[in-house]
Amino acid sequence: MKKNLFLALALILGLAFTGCGSKNDANSFPQKNIEMIVPFGAGGGTDTVGRTIAQSMEKTLGKPIVITNKTGGAGAVGMTTGAKAAPDGYTLTVVTREIVSLPLMNLAQITADDFDLLGLVNLEPAIILVAKDSKYKSAKDLIEAARMKPGSVKMASTAQPNFYVLGIEIDQNVKFNQVPFNGAAEAIPAVLGGHTDFTIVTPGEAISQIKSGQLRAIGLMDEERFPTLPEVPTLKEQGYDIISGTWRGIGVPKGTPDAVKTKLADAIEAGIKDPAFIDIMTKSNTSIRYMNAADFTEFVKKDEKTIKKIVDALK
Repeated sequence: MKKNLFLALALILGLAFTGCGSKNDANSFPQKNIEMIVPFGAGGGTDTVGRTIAQSMEKTLGKPIVITNKTGGAGAVGMTTGAKAAPDGYTLTVVTREIVSLPLMNLAQITADDFDLLGLVNLEPAIILVAKDSKYKSAKDLIEAARMKPGSVKMASTAQPNFYVLGIEIDQNVKFNQVPFNGAAEAIPAVLGGHTDFTIVTPGEAISQIKSGQLRAIGLMDEERFPTLPEVPTLKEQGYDIISGTWRGIGVPKGTPDAVKTKLADAIEAGIKDPAFIDIMTKSNTSIRYMNAADFTEFVKKDEKTIKKIVDALK
């Protein structure tokens, strides 16, 4: 009888300590290195954002954040890996706009709902670029040329499908000749070399060529002009109410403990204010746009509605 009593007591105490241990694990997080998955290649805009915020988050978390570039499927491979990781806070993922667009096109098996979103870090408007000696002097020139002769104006497309140009095509009922390239690093030389008429990228991806005069920016797809390129008019100013761009934030697998998510979210917010983060982002001409977890989640839901309109129009 006593033996059974002792066994029961030991079991109760064991369960109690197990529960306390789980809570303590969350409170003492992190206890080891954290991995951050970047779903695109090293050296690109997403990689820059991921590495820069990771360095600043380390200062708050007290543990290294190790970057893993996991490419493929226009971001689907890396984000799928991140979503399916253990929900313990030790795997972060740089979540990009593709987490919305790819599922809508049946090109990914996961959605934004597979993540707990922690914070938006960056939002980049799209910018239309032509070579310095191009005959196209404005966005209207490009659009009207495509209207008069569908498919005659060549665009160096950084992705397939390209939601930047699709937004213009659907809104204005025109058709460009999209020539596919692997990102801005390949698309920009195609414009400089005269192989294509224009491209659409983000300001940070082409700032050096714009500043040097090799490329001419003829339209920004945002509500307001870009701070470091104040001379570039928005499409809205030119009579086209078309806004597009890309964004990058941080997410963890669904089901990550609340206490862990709070610590990570706090580290992101602190990282955004870190002078070192601001300095690197500014020097690389990468914009900083912060939203907390709740606002970021709502923002993604709204963007999903925007992209769905384009996808439905394509169908």
